[in-house]
Amino acid sequence: MRRTVIIDAPSNLGLRPPAPGQVPGCHGLAAALRARDLPRRIGAHDGGIVPAPPYDRGDWRPGDGVFHAEQLATYTRRLADRIGALLDGGDFPVVLGGDCAIQLGASLALRRRGRFGLVAADASADFRHLGNAPAVGAAAGEEVALATGRGQADLTDIDGLRPYLREEDIRYAGIRDGDEDIPELTSLGMGVVTVGALRERGPAAVGTELARELGGGGRAGYWLHCDADVLDPAVMPAVDSPDPGGLAPAELTDLLRPLLADPGCVGLNVTIYDPDKDPEGTAGDKLADLLVAAFAPRG
Repeated sequence: MRRTVIIDAPSNLGLRPPAPGQVPGCHGLAAALRARDLPRRIGAHDGGIVPAPPYDRGDWRPGDGVFHAEQLATYTRRLADRIGALLDGGDFPVVLGGDCAIQLGASLALRRRGRFGLVAADASADFRHLGNAPAVGAAAGEEVALATGRGQADLTDIDGLRPYLREEDIRYAGIRDGDEDIPELTSLGMGVVTVGALRERGPAAVGTELARELGGGGRAGYWLHCDADVLDPAVMPAVDSPDPGGLAPAELTDLLRPLLADPGCVGLNVTIYDPDKDPEGTAGDKLADLLVAAFAPRG
């Protein structure tokens, strides 16, 4: 039986400042979930922390490429090393972010070991690149594009392994209906299940179907990425870009449970929750509770 092992990845390097002179608070996600006893509640072992470089964009200006690129490349390697050691030991890593750029660490770790898929439970595609936008900068909105080889080589070709993910191995669930990136994603062969389609088909059925899709086709398994902004801002306002029309906690739980239970799932990221934006702690409580429920066996 696989051990579940929690790693803290408190990097906020991929987000823009919430205001001039401020630092994004999502680096506190891991500590906040640990304070809610998440490791014990899901039966996880402690995998320690991969410390992140300090947040300092220096003299970066729009048009300079991805900010913090050098720090992100170094951090991606370090995180990939830690995730990879757990994968090689037969463990199930649960990586607590941090922003969505930590997904590059998981993608690189998987690429080092073969061909894997990605299921992203996310409000948006994080697929900004110079082919669809006038400029790039914030890697947390670009990590899937980077993982598929779109962008500067210091981030897309680490260890000479570009691309880390193939487009046809990527699935999204929970993207908002009418998102402007959907036509591009589907044209590239990525599967997209919007909030409306997920509700029509049922979250548990969608999760089961996605696990089945990515469990074959020459893939060795898939990684699950959960961005807290997939939830509706009414229950999860503590994110950098709250977007109306998202999932309820029970819907996200029902989506995640079959994906986590399937033997093809090799690990999980949780990202973007910002404790600084949650002074009463209610959003963090909901996030912890739904993750515990997602890991629980079906009754």
